[in-house]
Amino acid sequence: MKPMARLGVGIGWRPEIAEAVERLGHLDWVEVVAENVCPGHLPASLLRLRERGVRIVPHGVSLGLGGADRPDPAKLAALGERAVALGAPLVTEHIAFVRTSSPVLEAGHLLPVPRTRDALDVLCENVRIAQDALPVPLALENIAALVSWPGEELTEARFLTELVERTGVRLLIDVANLHTNRVNRGEDPAGVLDGIPLEALAYVHVAGGVERDGVWHDTHAHPVPPVVLDVLAALRERVDPPGVLLERDDDFPAEAELAAELVRIREVVTATTGTGPGTAAAGVRPGAGDTPDAEGPGSAPDADGGGADPGVRDTPALDAARTRVGLGQAALLSALVAGTPVPEGFDRQRIRVQARALTAKRASVVAKVAPELPEMLGGPDAYRTAFLGYARNRPMTSGYRRDALDFAEHLLIQDLPADPAARRRLTAWWRDRSGARPPGRIVRWARALTGRAA
Repeated sequence: MKPMARLGVGIGWRPEIAEAVERLGHLDWVEVVAENVCPGHLPASLLRLRERGVRIVPHGVSLGLGGADRPDPAKLAALGERAVALGAPLVTEHIAFVRTSSPVLEAGHLLPVPRTRDALDVLCENVRIAQDALPVPLALENIAALVSWPGEELTEARFLTELVERTGVRLLIDVANLHTNRVNRGEDPAGVLDGIPLEALAYVHVAGGVERDGVWHDTHAHPVPPVVLDVLAALRERVDPPGVLLERDDDFPAEAELAAELVRIREVVTATTGTGPGTAAAGVRPGAGDTPDAEGPGSAPDADGGGADPGVRDTPALDAARTRVGLGQAALLSALVAGTPVPEGFDRQRIRVQARALTAKRASVVAKVAPELPEMLGGPDAYRTAFLGYARNRPMTSGYRRDALDFAEHLLIQDLPADPAARRRLTAWWRDRSGARPPGRIVRWARALTGRAA
């Protein structure tokens, strides 16, 4: 596998900290959530960073390559468009599933795939489909998880290794996720780092979290704790990572605190103790080359035996594996978001914790997507109470923006909010954003409410 070009030390670009990011000294690169930018209307801040020579990498969160279904061509095309618009050297996504098609459910979150042969076969073929469609190489991130699948056949290290061997995909290793899985699933970060092909490393994520009642929550809203920096140091002892990135998604601190975190990360990364077997993989000089490797679009396996997989490609056997994986994922996701029974073998308490976390995240993201809703409903507390009541019986089926509209419909059908002026505002808000839709029962009721509110 060809060496990666150096990215250096960077930070996740978010609109809330755009100005602070621009002012950070010694900033080598940034990563953006791919779904949050539009290729034809890139934020001015990103354009200025790109003009300065700061590299920008789009990081996808919605492909669900670990899901039972084949990747959505439209989502792949959208990710590729963002890579081209940003001049990105690569794109990244996650080893996770985020939805099911039967029943149609959205997690709104990255959920772990079972480490089974079936799931690995499905993931590998989905990765190949993505590689063929994308204009730049792809790297995949290990995720944090609260729950473990029963009956797993492979360790995390073996699962990741076989994925790389069979597809040639790069790895994005999140050291905070390794710590999360140590607390939540008893997995040793050192064992994972010792068992994976570090020559496939594209870059590294570092983020903060918090432990509550024996569960580590990967919040990206807290400072990076020393224990996560220790995992980064352990990785650095084994390999000189091509890039390291600080992630912060909420409760943004003062600019000086962000800068200080980057300094601490850089101090770990620039340590000279790393003499492990993987260090040779990072032997490209900073700034060398315009792409992460010379493999071209799709980052196919090396022709010299670097991992071409002679295995199944959408054969009846793979179709059967997709069915089995889909049934398991649907049962788990339905238990998490629709209140159906917990599948046999899962830790019921952990499922309850995960379900509460998903609902809380859903409420928070909808409030960000539609910030008018809390204000119209009388403030954050009133909004949260109303949304949690709605979410208990209404699983998300089509993303957060649709969820915001469905929540508004739900309230209007119940003649809520109680204040007539607030109800008129909510009705106007809903009509303005819902667009033309077939006049089904809910729409007819909403129109009736519109007439009554007028």
